Amino acid sequence: MERVRLLVVDDDPPIADLVATVARYEGWDAVTANSGEEALRHAAEFDPDIVVLDLMLPDLDGFGVLDRLRASGTMVPVVFLTARDGVADRVAGLTRGGDDYLVKPFAVEELMARLRTVLRRSAGPGFQRSLLQVADLTMDEDTREVRRGDRLLTLTPTEYEVLRYLMRRSPTVLTKAQILDHVWEYGFGGRSNVVELVVSRLRRKLDYTDDTVDDGAPLIHTVRGVGYVVRRVTE
Repeated sequence: MERVRLLVVDDDPPIADLVATVARYEGWDAVTANSGEEALRHAAEFDPDIVVLDLMLPDLDGFGVLDRLRASGTMVPVVFLTARDGVADRVAGLTRGGDDYLVKPFAVEELMARLRTVLRRSAGPGFQRSLLQVADLTMDEDTREVRRGDRLLTLTPTEYEVLRYLMRRSPTVLTKAQILDHVWEYGFGGRSNVVELVVSRLRRKLDYTDDTVDDGAPLIHTVRGVGYVVRRVTE
């Protein structure tokens, strides 16, 4: 399958690097730029399939970057990611050729979900149906259905995103800090107790079994002093 090429443009390098790193975990190729002129150079050399674009850049602003991209003839999808949350900015971003608009602070998983949606709409690479599986636990990323064996699980959006991240990285052990940064808003802080609460709820939903179903073996494991992992543990 062809890898998605993502260009992330943001004047804050840690944010650009965070988005690029998460995209690489998805199996995408990603490069970053911290100014408008750098973004245009990368767009010409890297030929991205989709662009994440900040509005407030040190030289040419995001609208200017988009205008020059469109003037060059490229119709690459563009998702704005910016702290400017005014209605006029949102309308301008979409009417000038942007495909979506997300306001900071943001959840990285929401951004990735929006990018996948835009790619599907534009029929770009990476729009194919994605199914994750660990043992008898399956997750359809298009329909958002999660099943343990034949049993359909009802998850909250946060539970879904935490489980999705654990399944995508399985069998890697993930720290609470990694889960916080990936699922909650950028800069959410060190409130690791919220991760513990969500994992506890997920365990109750995943490991439940009754007299007729033998699929309740624990799949979410705690690695003491490190974090959590989704995997089957064999005797």
